Amino acid sequence: MKLRTLAAACAALTTLAAGSAFAADAVTAKLQAPVAEKTKFIAGGAMFVCEADACVATAPTSQTFATATCKTIASKVGAVSSFAGRKSLEDAKLADCNSKAVAKADGTQLAKQ
Repeated sequence: MKLRTLAAACAALTTLAAGSAFAADAVTAKLQAPVAEKTKFIAGGAMFVCEADACVATAPTSQTFATATCKTIASKVGAVSSFAGRKSLEDAKLADCNSKAVAKADGTQLAKQ
């Protein structure tokens, strides 16, 4: 009986330690122009809070660091100069991300394919 209790305690401790080891880093989008006022919205399964020239998700999901999330941010608050979590979004993907902001600024609607 003591062995089972010890095994259960070890399993619980291992689970807790693994959970904190895999905690996600914040995802940050640096904006090319600051937002006029604090803005909040959900993108990529996480809550982004935008203030000044940055939008930050402090509790990102596994889907938060993606080009689609960057596009959502760009469409809501404007062009993004960098998008990073544990790594940074590549330049080509960042340009694709900003295509949403450019289309919105031009007043152009892109046709769905």
